[in-house]
Amino acid sequence: MSHDVKSDIQNGRTVLGIEFGSTRIKAVLIGPDHTPIASGSHDWENSYANHIWTYSLEDIWKGLQDSYQKMANDVKRQYGVTLQTIGAIGFSGMMHGYMVFDESGELLTPFRTWRNNITEQASEALSGLFNFHIPQRWSIAHLYQAILNQEEHVAKIRFQTTLAGYIHWKLTGQKVMGVGEASGVFPIDIHTKNYHASMMKQFNELIASKNLPWQLEDILPAVLVAGESAGTLTIEGAKLLDVTGELQAGIPLCPPEGDAGTGMVATNSVAVRTGNVSAGTSVFAMVVLEKELSKAYEEIDLVTTPSGNLVAMAHSNNCSSDLNEWVGLFGQFAKAMGMEADSNRLYGTLYNLALQGDPDCGGLLAYGYLSGEHMTHFEEGRPLFVRSAESNFNLANFMRVHLFTALGALSIGMDILLKQEAVKLDEILGHGGFFKTEGVGQKIMAGALNVPVSVMETAGEGGAWGIALLASFMMNRAEQEPLEEYLNRKVFAGKAGVSVQPDPKDAAGFEAFMKRYTKGLAIERAAVEFLNENNNGTKGA
Repeated sequence: MSHDVKSDIQNGRTVLGIEFGSTRIKAVLIGPDHTPIASGSHDWENSYANHIWTYSLEDIWKGLQDSYQKMANDVKRQYGVTLQTIGAIGFSGMMHGYMVFDESGELLTPFRTWRNNITEQASEALSGLFNFHIPQRWSIAHLYQAILNQEEHVAKIRFQTTLAGYIHWKLTGQKVMGVGEASGVFPIDIHTKNYHASMMKQFNELIASKNLPWQLEDILPAVLVAGESAGTLTIEGAKLLDVTGELQAGIPLCPPEGDAGTGMVATNSVAVRTGNVSAGTSVFAMVVLEKELSKAYEEIDLVTTPSGNLVAMAHSNNCSSDLNEWVGLFGQFAKAMGMEADSNRLYGTLYNLALQGDPDCGGLLAYGYLSGEHMTHFEEGRPLFVRSAESNFNLANFMRVHLFTALGALSIGMDILLKQEAVKLDEILGHGGFFKTEGVGQKIMAGALNVPVSVMETAGEGGAWGIALLASFMMNRAEQEPLEEYLNRKVFAGKAGVSVQPDPKDAAGFEAFMKRYTKGLAIERAAVEFLNENNNGTKGA
């Protein structure tokens, strides 16, 4: 095996993917069979400076160079060769946010990440103007807010991009981005696979009175779809990426993509009627649509796959954090009783008990709102557990209600898609901590969404692997081959994963629970207001 890998490395039959996540930058090198052969990562944290969540340019480059170097060292250690050439490279990063540059390529204001909720005025105005939901984190909302705030740097803007778009530009000289990434910058017209022309015109008319020296199309990157070539690594770019100077210039790069797109690729959910749910601290579902929705919804964001197919995204801020704290409490109880229960056994026992509860959780109610929840219009949250004297209060129902409520806010967004818009879904692919205990989260999710849910072994590989697959697709696709066919044929063939069909009892039970959940939001509202009145929002009282 290893001598083959060695010649693959020496002959540039490998592909490199690097993703900038919010806490980790990860580099993954894959072989011709798409399996990872080396990797390296760099931990980093955003900083909060002048009321803005940001990462400095210095941290961006240090993190990129460190993750690349660790991957290259991993190659050397395992295969005894120095990495000098690669078949193709791809970059991915956190979507949205705001990076703007002047004529000489200098950053005009510190990078504003997707985490900043400072664009409410712009988000509302643009959503109304376009009749299309523009979330606060989108790049166009950041740009318009800066215009509304009369920030003096706005007149000097000559280029606006995202984190992945910035890295790609510096390494290739090309001002481009993948359509999935671009769909979080400005709305995309799925017929042209480019920025929505009439909305762009509306934006230019909206800002005409400001007499700025640019129109929107002058400053945004060009849009490319998966499979298209996006330039090559320049001599300067090679030095920026590999500080040892071993890596050669001329390597082709695929269009830079956002983390939503690479997540879809890594979970093989880019075809219409498929979707994926990432469930951990927060939970979001992405569903590839066959046709456009009938109207704009505040609860649903519209983005695209890396090929430019329309994707509806339902995102909830709270998922498993409160549930994890309850499991931790039972762990403390076990310890106090002199029992040693490791975390896997604890989760396994408690999660499996939930499957024995009453379908509707026996009348119990809980909210895991550790933070606010935009799906249900809460600026802040209070975790709550509520029951009546008639509820069937036992451990199985207690665990079941906490698993159900972890998906409560998400299911409100999914109901819009599946019930109001009659979107058809053949299956959803689940990944994240919620699915760690085999079979349980999956069965609950299938009941909650009333759709078959699959869990795949490879889903843990993440976005760096996803962008490596996109670079590989660009390099190896058959002529005109669609991305979903390439993934099915070359990457995921024989990796079916385990699929669970929805149990009608679970589906009916979840529906009954959701009636209680929706009605009980008044209790959650009262808890938020009561605590605010009594301690002016300080914690711990």
